[in-house]
Amino acid sequence: MGWRLGVGATVTTALALFGGYLVADAYDVVPGMVTLEPPHSSPAPFPSVPGATPGPSPEVAVPPLDDDAPVPDAAAVDELVTALVDDNRLGNRVGVMVSDAGTGDVVAASGENRLMVPASTQKILTAVAAHAGPGGEVTLPTRAMLQDDSQLILQGGGDMMLAAGAGDPDAVNGRAGLGDLADQVVAEIGLSGRDTVSLAVDDTLFTGPDVAPTVRASDARDGYVAPVAALAVDVARLTDDKYAQRQDDPALAAAETFAEQLADRGITVTGQITRQAAPSSSREIGRVDSAPLGDIVDYFLVESDNTLTEVVGRLVAIDVGLPGSLDAAIGEVMSQVEAQGVDLTGAELTDLSGLGQGSRMTATQLVDTLGVAVQEPALREAATGLPVAGLEGTLADRFPPDSAGRAYTRAKTGSLPDTRGLSGTVVTADDRLLLFTVLADRIPEGQSWGANVIIDDFVDDLAACGCSADGP
Repeated sequence: MGWRLGVGATVTTALALFGGYLVADAYDVVPGMVTLEPPHSSPAPFPSVPGATPGPSPEVAVPPLDDDAPVPDAAAVDELVTALVDDNRLGNRVGVMVSDAGTGDVVAASGENRLMVPASTQKILTAVAAHAGPGGEVTLPTRAMLQDDSQLILQGGGDMMLAAGAGDPDAVNGRAGLGDLADQVVAEIGLSGRDTVSLAVDDTLFTGPDVAPTVRASDARDGYVAPVAALAVDVARLTDDKYAQRQDDPALAAAETFAEQLADRGITVTGQITRQAAPSSSREIGRVDSAPLGDIVDYFLVESDNTLTEVVGRLVAIDVGLPGSLDAAIGEVMSQVEAQGVDLTGAELTDLSGLGQGSRMTATQLVDTLGVAVQEPALREAATGLPVAGLEGTLADRFPPDSAGRAYTRAKTGSLPDTRGLSGTVVTADDRLLLFTVLADRIPEGQSWGANVIIDDFVDDLAACGCSADGP
């Protein structure tokens, strides 16, 4: 009985307290949902931006070319080709071919099957092989491997475009950074309290000569190509110049930069940096990845970067299980192109960049390689990645603003002493896409710069050609 009375008293007290709280809530003395205040008025609609109106539906800025656009009259293009070949300022060895991209038919040609020095126009082959082989989405890893908790191994995966510090996610050269890799290493090692490590570099990815024996010693010395390595900072440049002198040992120099990044973060590298393949028992504690291979291919096409072309060729070889050597790279690049139906009979490559002496190709072979690129979707970036005339890379200072070919031409340049080449695509005034190659490898002394102008004028004439057989 007493127990029941106690419960009742407690309940009565609670109800009294609760009732008092409701009264206080109603008068907004304490927080709650009850109030005697009049309800708030409905909120005003969200203001609209003055003058804002719905925009137009998105549409393609540059429509695709019409498949029915007229093909230039062969006789008219042949006149242009004849005038070019007869220009003695180009010398007496000129090979030219113009074909229709849609049908593959030859529109006009002269000396098209003569084996000639292609110079850097041959980079088109490595571009096609890269897309046909490894593919444009592949990235190149640079790894930090730890062995026995005290030895750090910097393992290169072919990225010679590392940044010394932080990587830039919007860049191609410098996408991955050694500073970022150092951050990952410190975060892992720091858990154990360790502040010293030994360091080795694993640059075993590539084998054989790091510069093609056919490259002139002066060209290598002057920075036109760097020793090919499994990793490097800024393609081993010693300064910011495009053709700066290069590190003699790009992989070791990259490891030294990595040691500096670790030191800046409180990890000291003890002893000398050595070379060592990462043991299978080592574990990955950090990794940074390059830009996609397709972006690297675009970069070496636009900038005509000799070193990166050689690197990509070796990656093409490794992709099919071959050694990462110069010879394997040359052989596999040619095999990949031939597998697309291009007849490379008689062609000889002594390197992949075109810088070395002794390479020979025909205008027909270059045009046919471009042809498979524009026809096959998986290979198309090898053609669309070529520099745009008057706007990009090695064509940025060619094709003046009033020229018909400016912005309508994409082409790979080729330049060696007494040799000039240009190979690419051009859209005519009738919106027809043509493929072309011009090679001249016996230009009179002192005329090489003028040869560029002569070749550009020829391509301008192709672009301006509203010269179909049915036209006016």
